[in-house]
Amino acid sequence: RRLSWTSSQCPHENRQKPQEAVQKRTFTKWINSHLAKHIPPLEVKDLFDDIKDGVMLLALLEILSGQKLPCEQGKKLKRIHWVANIGTALKFLEGRKIRLVNINSTDIVDGRPSIVLGLVWTIILYFQIEELTSSLPELQAFSSSNSSLDSSTSSTDTTSPPVKRRPLALQGGARKALLRWVQQTATKCLGLDVKDFGPSWRTGLAFFAVINALRPNLVDMERVWRRPNRENLQEAFLLAETELGIPQLLDPEDVDVDKPDEKSVMTYVAQFLKHHPDRKQSDLGGKPEEAVTREQRKSQRELKMWLDQLEKEAVDAQETQGNLAQQYQVSVFKSLQVQLEMKRKQVEGALQSTQRDGMLTVDQALVKQAWERVSNRLLDWHLRLDRSLPAPLGTVGEWLHEAEGALRQEITVQQAHDITASTVHRALEQHKDVLRSLESHQQIFQRIHKDRSVDGVSVPQDQLQDMAERMNFVSTSSSVHLARMEFLENKHHMQAFLTLAESRLKSWIIKYGHQESVELMLRNYISFVEKQHFFENYEALFQSLKQSAESYVSMDSSVDEGEMGVRRFMREVVTQWRSLSMEVRSVRSMLEEVLSNWERYGSTVASLQAWLEDAEEALNQSEKVKQEFFRNLSHWMDQHTAMNDAGNFLIETCDETVSLDLKQQLLLLNGRWRDLFLKVKQYAHSDELEKWRKDHLKAVWSLKELLEAAEAKLNAPVQVSLLGVKAFLQDVEVGY
Repeated sequence: RRLSWTSSQCPHENRQKPQEAVQKRTFTKWINSHLAKHIPPLEVKDLFDDIKDGVMLLALLEILSGQKLPCEQGKKLKRIHWVANIGTALKFLEGRKIRLVNINSTDIVDGRPSIVLGLVWTIILYFQIEELTSSLPELQAFSSSNSSLDSSTSSTDTTSPPVKRRPLALQGGARKALLRWVQQTATKCLGLDVKDFGPSWRTGLAFFAVINALRPNLVDMERVWRRPNRENLQEAFLLAETELGIPQLLDPEDVDVDKPDEKSVMTYVAQFLKHHPDRKQSDLGGKPEEAVTREQRKSQRELKMWLDQLEKEAVDAQETQGNLAQQYQVSVFKSLQVQLEMKRKQVEGALQSTQRDGMLTVDQALVKQAWERVSNRLLDWHLRLDRSLPAPLGTVGEWLHEAEGALRQEITVQQAHDITASTVHRALEQHKDVLRSLESHQQIFQRIHKDRSVDGVSVPQDQLQDMAERMNFVSTSSSVHLARMEFLENKHHMQAFLTLAESRLKSWIIKYGHQESVELMLRNYISFVEKQHFFENYEALFQSLKQSAESYVSMDSSVDEGEMGVRRFMREVVTQWRSLSMEVRSVRSMLEEVLSNWERYGSTVASLQAWLEDAEEALNQSEKVKQEFFRNLSHWMDQHTAMNDAGNFLIETCDETVSLDLKQQLLLLNGRWRDLFLKVKQYAHSDELEKWRKDHLKAVWSLKELLEAAEAKLNAPVQVSLLGVKAFLQDVEVGY
């Protein structure tokens, strides 16, 4: 099966969907309710346009998180700076373990409605809905176990059980937690059936029920049961704003429809959580958090004791192995191995992190250490049992352990992808070397397995069967394992390449320095992109990655789909490269534009300074001298404009120190220019007037010559004949 990893850009829709329009209004109001706290206050008017440069987005995240974020600002920012700002925001969110699905910088900069709304919704979920639901004790156990913001880590090997954190869509945990809060706190006691965040809210009664639960004296529930939907909605929103300080994010006409937008309703309803009066006792019938924690710790300690006891039994059995028959040793080992394997799922469950930072508790860490100790002891015992077999079966057994170790090995992903790629490459070469002798060991084992003995020495049947199963596992898994390792090597090479490219891009789209530093930056860009064949290198890496991915998927189709699937990764690479390559290509034109303005600014400043000195001296000369000197004043007016245009561009695009120097220099030069111009502005168009005067005299002279020639022709005698008259008319036509 061949795979295709290409993606097309979805065109903007000309007409906004009704659902998008509602979300746009609601999300804009939600954003503005927070941006009002900014100093100075900010306001989003058109969400899809105002978010493009990233300034509003970073301001919002600063308010929500309380952290200061770097931001490129200025009136003359280019698209490349917009992308940098959006990139900063996305990196900040990813750093908080927020999964951003199919959201990249260029889509936000392009103002794609679905992507912008998806990003804002993710921010609302994390900073408002999930944060508020998890703050209530009665919802903590429910929402934390269903948190969608946690990342999962894979197991390192079969001796160390994986520490998993259950990923779940935000729509799941947060939505259910918020809905349960509404039901238990407000609606069930009134007989209202609220089962969603859509049609259940159309009448407005559910909003009143929530207000009533928080402030019982505010609402006359008997009166609101009988009123029209719009009237209820309008009064509920106004009451919540005036009495509880909850902004009116929804419009009544957006809720009084067959299918109100769930995301908009959730955004509004979640605000009521801040006014929940009881954050100490559970309303859901669950156990207090302390009791749950005590039970978990007790279970984890009992599990550790069991693992310690199993390890002791293994030690005791090995210490008496000299007095035991081989057959008995194998049966004891198998019994302990089965017991350990039966506990695997329980251990995995015990090691699931319940903390937001993903760290294990002390008891969990002790369980993990105990599991690894007993697993390694059994593994070592297994190797000794195989080595004790008569040659060449003992050699085959030793090779089996080496091969199993290769298949079991998991590569620890380093922070630097190039280091991980090198680690994978070394491991791959070692594994190839081990598995190269698979066929020869298979042949030896098959012969022994058929005879049930080695040179007449019988082999315990349980041990022989165990080796047969393991040999079959190695045989069937080796090809897939090598294909996986090759894919991983190419994957991390690609990630290292993209990470380096993004790092270089970030270094090129900063606020710039003086002309010399920009020239150096351009030389570095040319060296990295053109001399090192940046785009060609990507293409070669991508082809290698694509081939290894196709090979891997052809051997194990289960790795194709899913959140961690090969196909998903390939799509992400294509999407990331499309954005990255476009921005890298635009860097050169940006740097060249900055340099062009530096050159224009430098030349105009130098010439204008020299001219100003001469002009200031000319002011003391006679009127005739001044007229002659300032005859080309309009040219210097153009130079003055060019200097200010270039200077203002550089002020917007350069760093603070350089901008300050430019502002001071322009202030001095513009001051000298203004003082001079007020004295000589009457000469501003003298050269043009002189040109117009000369042109006028030339035109008058030409007209005079024309009239004289015409008069001469008209006064000349003409022979009265057809040919004579015809020749005269032709002569007149040619002349005029």
